[in-house]
Amino acid sequence: MNLKRVIAAAAVSAFAMSVAVTVSAPAQAAVNYCKVTDLKTAGGMDALVAAAKKEGKLNVITLPRDWANYGEAMDLFSKAFGIKITDDNPDGSSAYEIQTIKTAPAAKQPDVVDIGVSALNGVIGAGQAKLFANYKVANFAAIPSKWKSETGNWYGDYNGIIGIAYDASVSPAPTKIADLTNPAYKGMVALTGDPTAGQEPFMSVYAASIANGGSVSNIKPGLDFFKKLKDSGNFIATKATPENYIAGAYKISLTWNFNAPGMIAGAKAAGKNLKFVIPSDAVLAGTPYIQAINAKAPHCAAARLWEEFLYSENKGKTSTQLTAADLKLSGSKLFNLIRGGQNIFVSGGATPILQADMLKKKTLINGPAGFNVPSGSKVYQPSPDQQVDGKAVVAATWPTL
Repeated sequence: MNLKRVIAAAAVSAFAMSVAVTVSAPAQAAVNYCKVTDLKTAGGMDALVAAAKKEGKLNVITLPRDWANYGEAMDLFSKAFGIKITDDNPDGSSAYEIQTIKTAPAAKQPDVVDIGVSALNGVIGAGQAKLFANYKVANFAAIPSKWKSETGNWYGDYNGIIGIAYDASVSPAPTKIADLTNPAYKGMVALTGDPTAGQEPFMSVYAASIANGGSVSNIKPGLDFFKKLKDSGNFIATKATPENYIAGAYKISLTWNFNAPGMIAGAKAAGKNLKFVIPSDAVLAGTPYIQAINAKAPHCAAARLWEEFLYSENKGKTSTQLTAADLKLSGSKLFNLIRGGQNIFVSGGATPILQADMLKKKTLINGPAGFNVPSGSKVYQPSPDQQVDGKAVVAATWPTL
C-alpha cells in the first residue's frame, strides 16, 4: 500500500499555468506520513487531516467503549473526520497489544496502542522500543517529563483510581477491599483480567496489598488475599466484563474509577443497578496509561491525527453536538471546534496527563460527580520500577494460586 501523499503536483509548463509565467515551478517532495515526527513536518493540521481522511481508516486495539469514555472518543473522531475505526479485541490486555504488534500480519497491525506502564517496561527493558514510531504531538512540551520519552515514541495519557463496582442487590454493600472476604459474597468477586497480563487487574492486586498491610514495594499480601478469596469460593475465574456482569456471572469487581460511569450507564440500559465506591482501606492511583504509534502502522496519517486529537485540550463539541455545517469546515477549524481527548477522558472520570496545563489555561471541564478520591485520603501509587518488581512476583505466584 502506498502511504505517501502528494501535496503538490509536479511543475507544469509556464504556458499551461499562465501566459504571464515564463519559468515552471519546481515539484515539491511528497510527504511520507509514516516518517513525520510532529505536526510541522506533517505539513500542518489541514494537511494532516486531509491525509488521514484519504486513508479513511484507523486500527485501534483493546479499547472498551466504557473505558475512560473511549466510546465517545471513537464516535467523535469518526464523525468529525469520516474515518472508520476498527477496534480489535476490546476486552484484551496490554500484553495482547504488544504481542499483536510483534506477530500479527500487516493487515492486522494496530495503528496505535494504549498500554500499561508494566507492559511498556517489558518492551523498553527488552530493547524493543523500536516497536513504536517517534511523533511529538502539539502539546508534547506540557506532558510531564517522567511520562514521555525524549524522542516522542511513547507518552502518558490518563490515569485512574482502583474502586469497587458492585450490584445494588449485594448485601451488605462493600465499602472496603477487606469486605470482600465476607461469606455472603461467595461466587461474586471477579477481576477484569489476568494480573500477569493486564494493568488494571495487576493494580487491583496492588490495592489489595495496601488494604492488607502491604505497600507499593511489597505486593505479596495482595496475592495472599486473593488466594484466601479463591479458597473461600468468593473469587471466581470469570472475567469481569460488562457482558458477563449483565449475564449474572459475577456481582463485584475491582476496576478503575474512569470505567464506572460507562459501566453504570450500560448496566442501567440492561435493567441492572450497578454502584461504585472508592475503598476506604486502599486508595491506589495507577500510573498513567501509555499512548504510542505502531512503527508498522498501516494508516500513518490517521494514527498521528488520532494522537493529536487525544492530546488536545479543547472543551469543544461532542459527537452528538456536531452539525452537518461543522463537517464542512477546514481540517484545522474542525479540529479546534471539537472536544479534545483530554477532556473526553475527564468526562469519563479519568485524570488527564495534561491536567496541570489545562488548569493553567482554564480548559479543564468538570468530571462526573461521585467517582473521585475522598477528601483527606492517602493515595498510593507504585512507581514504574516498583511495578517491574511487583509484576515479577505476580508472574511467579498468580498461576499457582
